[in-house]
Amino acid sequence: MEALIPVINKLQDVFNTVGADIIQLPQIVVVGTQSSGKSSVLESLVGRDILPRGTGIVTRRPLILQLVHIDAEDRRKTSEENESKKNGRLYRGIDGEEWGKFLHTKNKIYTDFEEIRQEIEAETERISGNNKGISDEPIHLKIFSPHVVNLTLVDLPGITKVPVGDQPKDIEVQIRELILKYISNPNSIILAVTAANTDMATSEALKVAREVDPDGRRTLAVVTKLDLMDAGTDAMDILMGRVIPVKLGIIGVVNRSQLDINQKKLVADAIRDEYAFLQKKYPSLANRNGTKYLARTLNRLLMHHIRDCLPELKTRINVLAAQYQSLLNSYGEPVDDKSATLLQLITKFAAEYCNTIEGTAKYIETAELCGGARICYIFHETFGRTLESVDPLGGLTTIDVLTAIRNATGPRPALFVPEVSFELLVKRQVKRLEEPSLRCVELVHEEMQRIIQHCSNYSTQELLRFPKLHDAIVEVVTSLLRKRLPVTNEMVHNLVAIELAYINTKHPDFADACGLMNNNIEEQRRNRMRDLPSAVPRDKAAAGQSVSVNEQTDGGTGNWRGMLKKGEEGSAGDRSLNPLPASPQKGHAVNLLDVPVPVSRKLSAREQRDCEVIERLIKSYFLIVRKNIQDSVPKAVMHFLVNHVKDCLQSELVGQLYKTVLLDDLLTESEDMAQRRNEAADMLKALQKASQVIAEIRETHLW
Repeated sequence: MEALIPVINKLQDVFNTVGADIIQLPQIVVVGTQSSGKSSVLESLVGRDILPRGTGIVTRRPLILQLVHIDAEDRRKTSEENESKKNGRLYRGIDGEEWGKFLHTKNKIYTDFEEIRQEIEAETERISGNNKGISDEPIHLKIFSPHVVNLTLVDLPGITKVPVGDQPKDIEVQIRELILKYISNPNSIILAVTAANTDMATSEALKVAREVDPDGRRTLAVVTKLDLMDAGTDAMDILMGRVIPVKLGIIGVVNRSQLDINQKKLVADAIRDEYAFLQKKYPSLANRNGTKYLARTLNRLLMHHIRDCLPELKTRINVLAAQYQSLLNSYGEPVDDKSATLLQLITKFAAEYCNTIEGTAKYIETAELCGGARICYIFHETFGRTLESVDPLGGLTTIDVLTAIRNATGPRPALFVPEVSFELLVKRQVKRLEEPSLRCVELVHEEMQRIIQHCSNYSTQELLRFPKLHDAIVEVVTSLLRKRLPVTNEMVHNLVAIELAYINTKHPDFADACGLMNNNIEEQRRNRMRDLPSAVPRDKAAAGQSVSVNEQTDGGTGNWRGMLKKGEEGSAGDRSLNPLPASPQKGHAVNLLDVPVPVSRKLSAREQRDCEVIERLIKSYFLIVRKNIQDSVPKAVMHFLVNHVKDCLQSELVGQLYKTVLLDDLLTESEDMAQRRNEAADMLKALQKASQVIAEIRETHLW
């Protein structure tokens, strides 16, 4: 199981090569307030002075520290394999048994640990500046030594409350968010560092750890500065877990003082002094505290944690590998045969465009209607309901009807309602169907324009590689649609014009309606005769109100003029008439050039009867025409616009774009496409390598 940690280190190296942190690897995150002794704990684990020192905030970037245990044979093997350039010459081997490597300096080997500390300071200032600000971009350092145990540690900036000097005013919030970013990783172990000479109940490190690990399943507490407690006090209750219980345990350590650091006291000597202090002050707990015990505990916890995380880690890596493989496929391969590629892309776009209209596209929209389904909705829902909402008598008043009747008779009083008035009024109503019909064409045109974008986004992602080809295809299809729009509009206009050109009063549906209406009028006449008082002779009543039915029909029930009755005798209806010409008053001169002043009066029986008949006839004929328009307009749109574009799209695209002089320009990739393809390929390679590493663990029975 000891070999599990080097495996995680190897995985970390794999993902470092692509600069990605998409995989949350098991690691130990060190959290504590400023001057709580975090850096001293890390240096004790390393056994070397490697971290910057000073007052205030010193750690200003996350330091991912990988400790790799090696023996003499590993060192010789590494020495033979390492080759680097330094000062213009090649050198082999490594002087010394311990060395370090930074990710940002590539293969440079550091055997002087003072140089490692200086490089950390320089790299921190390079990114974070020299104003004590922080950055979330980590520094990766790997230490090879026979004196360390295999560990992966993350050192974070210390928790602070008040900005000092020229630090940002929100430095507390920045540090807190950075800490939460790392300890929120469910695969991490939280090492909460607290000084023994402070109140454990107010530990900021334990407080922030509990926010993401309320059960304490992955939190280990470290109590530093045991030798600096007030005289007469000790940390026995704290170390025994009586003050604040921590599931993974509480380990006490003794740090080097600032004087020890200034006097260059070796870490090894400090560890010996720590052991002596624990034996003297806490003899019963000495074997369960101290730096060496802490290192072994961290190593054990990390190994068990890695073992628990590996199944989920393996699944995550496989899922990401499949996603990046799909992403890489969408970017396509570099173009070799441009002519064939262009023809293939044009053909595929044309096919997907037609399939979207037919409803057989590979990518079917689920959020909203699209393509042919939306066109169908426009025809039968939008257009159909709009036509049904048009009132056959809308905008037509009684005065309009009566005026049309009188204008059609000329200077002579009419015995019957003139047919011209009916045609005049019904044409006016039929004309109102043209506007919704043209709007139907417009809606279908807009949807066919939207299909272009739909195909670009979902169906033919390869087009995104070639923005100029994409723009050219959009322009060609848009131009084709633009050319078909006036043709379709003209046809729809003609459909309405055809209905206006000839008012077919012999239409079977219209003739039947006239016959039914005539029967209804005759029935109403009989009812009125039946309701007359007995004192009125029925022959006189009949003579005063109507002529015989035979005289009315003038050729049968199919003639609509037969429904109009002669004479104006009888009681007046209740229907009101708005402006009608007024009669000149008696005793006043009449100026025939003046326009008569309209007055309101009730319609006579004759006028009411004429208006009712005309309105019924208009409504009957309008419904016939509306039915024709509702059926013929979608057919015209399909033929002149939709089907024509489907049939001509492929040939139009090939004719406009498949030209030798355009090949290089149209198949020029976008500037970032090649870069994204390379990044996806590198990430896929890293994930596949990581998957192989995990597979090796199973083969060697480490898992």
